[in-house]
Amino acid sequence: MTSRFNYSRWDGTQRGFEFDAQSIVDEITDDLLYHGDVNAALRRLMQEGMKNERGEQLMGLREMMQRLRERREEIKDRGDLGGVYSEIAAELDDLVDEERHEIDEALKAAEKSGDQRRIDVAKESAQEHNFRLDMLPSDLAGKISELEHYDFQSAEARQRFEALLEKLRQQMMQQMLDQMSGAVDQLTPEDMQRMKDMMAALNEMIESRERGEEPAFAQFMEKFGDFFPENPQTLDELLEIMAQRMANAQAMLNSMTPEQREQMRQLSEKLLEDMDLRWQMDQLAQKLQGMFPQKGWGQSHEFTGNDPMGFGEAMQSMQELGDLDQLDNLLRNASSPTALAEADLDRVREMLGEDAAKSLQQMAQLTKKLKDAGLIDQVEGKLELTPSGLRKIGANALRDVFGALEKDRLGQHQVERLGVGHERTYDTKPYEYGDPFQLDLQRTLRNALQRQGATVPIKLSADDFEIEQTEHLTRSSTVLMLDLSLSMPMRDYFLPAKKVAMALHSLMSTQFPRDYLGIVGFSEVARELTPQQLPEVSWDFVYGTNMQHGFMLARKMLSRQTGTKQIIMITDGEPTAHISKSGDVFFNYPPVRETIEATLSEVMRATREGIRINTFMLDASHALQAFIEQITAINKGRAFFTSPENLGEYLLVDFIEHKRQLSRHGSRTAKAR
Repeated sequence: MTSRFNYSRWDGTQRGFEFDAQSIVDEITDDLLYHGDVNAALRRLMQEGMKNERGEQLMGLREMMQRLRERREEIKDRGDLGGVYSEIAAELDDLVDEERHEIDEALKAAEKSGDQRRIDVAKESAQEHNFRLDMLPSDLAGKISELEHYDFQSAEARQRFEALLEKLRQQMMQQMLDQMSGAVDQLTPEDMQRMKDMMAALNEMIESRERGEEPAFAQFMEKFGDFFPENPQTLDELLEIMAQRMANAQAMLNSMTPEQREQMRQLSEKLLEDMDLRWQMDQLAQKLQGMFPQKGWGQSHEFTGNDPMGFGEAMQSMQELGDLDQLDNLLRNASSPTALAEADLDRVREMLGEDAAKSLQQMAQLTKKLKDAGLIDQVEGKLELTPSGLRKIGANALRDVFGALEKDRLGQHQVERLGVGHERTYDTKPYEYGDPFQLDLQRTLRNALQRQGATVPIKLSADDFEIEQTEHLTRSSTVLMLDLSLSMPMRDYFLPAKKVAMALHSLMSTQFPRDYLGIVGFSEVARELTPQQLPEVSWDFVYGTNMQHGFMLARKMLSRQTGTKQIIMITDGEPTAHISKSGDVFFNYPPVRETIEATLSEVMRATREGIRINTFMLDASHALQAFIEQITAINKGRAFFTSPENLGEYLLVDFIEHKRQLSRHGSRTAKAR
């Protein structure tokens, strides 16, 4: 049967390409090689984002924060907070005008009647009522207070005033409720009483904790849980939710002018006569402000819109701005991808869009994906590459280096065919890091049985592994000397040099696993590096290029090896440091005769021991070229002047050509025998 496939046009609902561990490692390879820190590489990826092979974008935190700023400005442009009061003032002025109109109509009706007594009473009443209206205070609270005791002539004006008072009370109470709960839309007397009871119970729980007692959180949630749709699981979660709401309400007051804040205070005192409710809220606000000082209680926002905002719209805007501030704080302070998992993705989706929410969700999974793929691991609180991750980084470096080669640079050979073959010797050896995993099952099982005894099931450990041993036609031993002095990153030479080191290690461990590769890093002093250390190696924040110490270590490392021996040195400067006879480090720039002579003495020792030195220079200075010519004259090795762009081509092509020559020489020797 033939397979059948159905295709449909993309409509935005289909699942797109997922970012996997492979694409993540590809993205962080250069950063990891440059800084030598998995955490730093992941933080950079978090900031900048990435694209997969299909061009799909994983949005970085920088772009998210730009969207966040734009969203914040949109909210601030919605309207004017002063509209809360201008709307009330306009309503009061309108009903006062209606009352004056009714007074005038009553006077006109009296005059038409011809009844002088009625006219006199109407005139006196009109004067008295107009005088009281003329003397109304300018502030809203005072105006409302006077009108509450005013004898309205217009029944419609009185009804409108009473409706306005009820509306304002509802809005004030709702504002208070919004600080406490997101679950109640309409207030009833029963709601208000339960809210007072809830706040009293909450204040009591806080005081109980302060006394060292265990708060009865479960009982509290059982009784008042309907106030909190977020369903907090602990008292701390509940208090943080409430602290954010109350901080948002405080931010609205902070954003008002002093006159507006005073009007709010007066209106609140006038309309909300429940002193117990206000006292409970004040107590709770003080406690929460002390417990969560980072919630931005002093935050204020400058609204730039022209349309008046009501209480409900103002509180909604403040809640959104508070959520944006909270997200902004999370994004700014996230030190690792896992910290992003704390974001409320539903709110992110509402505020910044679906693509931002999806990117944030995937960003939070970066570390997990790399761990699940076995590429990184947590070691003493720090993320480090596993052996598998090390091999992957090396393979990426090798791919990048050979990807830049022209087809004919290797004599028309494909990259996959590089290297020489090996032959089976029918011997076995314990598995070592870097060996090809050609497992000898019989010997491996025998090792396990010897270790644990004749019991089943047989449990294998890494120490039991024994592999088939292969024999290269020719074995060579190489020490790579990598310049780690401060000038390397200052001249942008460090990354290409380290990438070549990783590529060389990957090439040898995969194509020439029996060959030896040692690594020496040198700056003010030299030190031996293991392949496992190489990805995390960074430059030294010291001055000095101690080639003498590097050659000394390289000679000692090669003295324990067999086969043809060579040192490959990558550097951008002359020797400016050496180890004195007393064992101290001597540094001087420009180089002095003592340093030059000490370095050349090590070159002569290496030459006598049959070690070839090949130098790759990353700087074209006359002094460096003159010194390298002295090394070449003594050692008969080769020197290459390279740029960061072609360092890999020169070094790896030369290394492979060297291996081919050894292979051809070894084959001729075998035939002669």
